[in-house]
Amino acid sequence: MAGVNTIKRGGSRFYIDPDDGDIKVPGVTSVGGMLPKDFLTFWAAKEAAEAAVKNWDIVSELCKRDPAGAVDYLKNAHRRKTKSASDLGSAAHDLFERLARGETINSRHVHVDLKPHVRWFSEFLQEIQPEFLYLEETVWSDTHQYAGSFDAIATVDGETVVLDWKTSKSVYDSVALQLSAYRYADRIILAEDGSTVPVPEMAGGAVLHVRPEGWAFVPVKCDRTVFDTFLHLRGVFDWEAGGKKKVVGKPIAKGGESQTGTQRRAA
Repeated sequence: MAGVNTIKRGGSRFYIDPDDGDIKVPGVTSVGGMLPKDFLTFWAAKEAAEAAVKNWDIVSELCKRDPAGAVDYLKNAHRRKTKSASDLGSAAHDLFERLARGETINSRHVHVDLKPHVRWFSEFLQEIQPEFLYLEETVWSDTHQYAGSFDAIATVDGETVVLDWKTSKSVYDSVALQLSAYRYADRIILAEDGSTVPVPEMAGGAVLHVRPEGWAFVPVKCDRTVFDTFLHLRGVFDWEAGGKKKVVGKPIAKGGESQTGTQRRAA
């Protein structure tokens, strides 16, 4: 499998051009991460508070023996929850891909937490009957310099759409930006041999939302208007990645009690 290599820098993922290793472009998810997320501050605080209340016996002992350890335990509560959800989502995505490729999965070999996901994804395949054109491939935009890995491009009811599998609690509106970036990229780099094919014309996008209690197939608007917003975030990414470091220069004059007259005249 050729695939496209990635690296992490400053918390962001970059894709490396397989034809020119010096070219590195940000991933779709990292660009989408430029959206304001003030609610995460309150969520993280809530997770820390709940961890303290639910595990007060542990926390109180830590406070006596290792106060710094107690602080670390509480401040990382939201990260532990995020990692747990991420691990489950990754495992579910792996199973979804195998099912989409027609593989039969023995339920005895599936973790108990994932059995409902396998059941509901299988039901989705039977109900919707998608015809998969591409699965788990990488798109690349030469025009706007970004890349990303999508879950599927398929034909559903005679229309070609880009699909995303979600196991999160809700389907968040930011997924529209993600799908628009896949839809309007220039080419697909095939994992099998590294060859390139154009991104097909698509009618839209959708999310398959799979939860332990059931599944839902949700249409998502990902047209040019949404894509324009993604491109604004692409510009913000460049700003955050380094553009902002160049806008404030060194002082051309200074004043204050800390400077002598000679220093002020020199400035």
